[in-house]
Amino acid sequence: MLLASRELLAVRSPLDAELMVSDMVGAWWGRRLPGGDVEQVLGEGLVDYAAKAGTPAGLTLLIAMAYLGTARQAAKSEGAALALMESGVARPRWAERVGAVKPTGCFVSRDAYGDQDTVLCTFAYRDRDGRASEERHALVLVVDYNMRGMARDAWVSSQVDTLLEKARAEAEGNPMLLFEELAPQQARALLESAMKATRDGFDRNGPPPVSDSYATYHAFARSRIKALPPGRKRPAPLHTEAPYNRERRAMLAAEFLASDAAEQLSDPSAASRCADHIIDYGCEHDFGRPLRVSPTKCETFLLDHLPRKIMLSPAEQDAVPYVLSAWARFAAGRTGLPEPGLLATLDAIWEATNRFAEAYRDPTSLGLDRELVERLLPDGDLSALARRVFAFPYLQGAHGDILLDRLNPAVEGDRRILLEIDHMGDRNRPDYQEHLAWHEEIARRLWNGDPPELWEAAQRLLDLGHDRHDVLHVLIEIAERIGDHPAELAAAFDDIADIPDSPPV
Repeated sequence: MLLASRELLAVRSPLDAELMVSDMVGAWWGRRLPGGDVEQVLGEGLVDYAAKAGTPAGLTLLIAMAYLGTARQAAKSEGAALALMESGVARPRWAERVGAVKPTGCFVSRDAYGDQDTVLCTFAYRDRDGRASEERHALVLVVDYNMRGMARDAWVSSQVDTLLEKARAEAEGNPMLLFEELAPQQARALLESAMKATRDGFDRNGPPPVSDSYATYHAFARSRIKALPPGRKRPAPLHTEAPYNRERRAMLAAEFLASDAAEQLSDPSAASRCADHIIDYGCEHDFGRPLRVSPTKCETFLLDHLPRKIMLSPAEQDAVPYVLSAWARFAAGRTGLPEPGLLATLDAIWEATNRFAEAYRDPTSLGLDRELVERLLPDGDLSALARRVFAFPYLQGAHGDILLDRLNPAVEGDRRILLEIDHMGDRNRPDYQEHLAWHEEIARRLWNGDPPELWEAAQRLLDLGHDRHDVLHVLIEIAERIGDHPAELAAAFDDIADIPDSPPV
């Protein structure tokens, strides 16, 4: 990278210099390093290396990193750059202008579904007198609300007027698009929230779910967003309403079931439960927007959310595509979704219906007793099944006079009895009660999935062939050692790669 920085010496435009360095640091964006932070190891390591080199190429890199880097990288870069300049190392002609920009306008292009916002922020470099010059450029970020509001794409254009004219023309000719000006403070709040959602949403088993260009422009976008005036509140996504409490959700479900859209549904009981699932999904996973419908949102609900998270009865499995179609008609009338949008949504639901039957895996189809599954999933969280079975392996049959089928692992007293049965061989331990209490703590965390890293660590160790009790004892040792420090506990579980030769007992 330091060798590549020699090209910065020949660059005339500060924009070109910033984009080149943003591309460089994007090489490690989103990567994970075992036991270390990539921005510290590679980012700050590059800054230290450039400072030690003491060359003009190193100085150009430090000047750009002082603006484009993280807070720690920027502070180190600025100090190192000043030291090199004081020692007589020549700096590039664009050095004084890098990052010296002024926002000239912010806009947003929104689709009528509320699926995504395309935010367009324009900037100009400042002249020596502080005024905006004619050298304008635009930063464009796409915010995807079907991906929890992540920023999933980014790019930069110097053709600002052409870009704005094209966006306006597309909106004028398409009833499914809205193009409007956005206050700079709102743009900053929206984009900061979106970039944080992207950072928080990294998939631990693969690269972040973003476009190929996002990493290239990430550092540039982060720095330009800081040039916007700070805002107190991000603008609400399209179709956002007041928060839905339980009473308001129930009222909305009742209004739907009494509407013309729902009159053809043949099983009122199953329809009511499916409506509750639809409303809860919109409230909890779509920024409090149960009435928002789109092809992508409905497909995600059918093919991703329900198969992973919700335990449906056979009647609900049969009814849910029909209820979702009725809900789309009901919601479109409430939100004013244009007719083409409603038709496209209905088409997407029916195209996904056959795939839903394949995607949804009813645990009872695998030979599990429905009553047992319902005891393990009183909250309907299908994703919790495996970790709860791991926590409570004895739930059927009898142990002496105790009928295990009558014990409920969701109840604290029954949970204790189940764990005592699981540890009959440990009754002679001098620390039996304390040891059982720690098993109870880990069982509680597994039941709740708190933190998620706990079950991920257990699965890694089980995949390596370790015994269930050895795995539990390693988890207990970590929980006991770290105590009530959530972030440190999650990090410790995340770092587990294997069990030591002598696991704690």
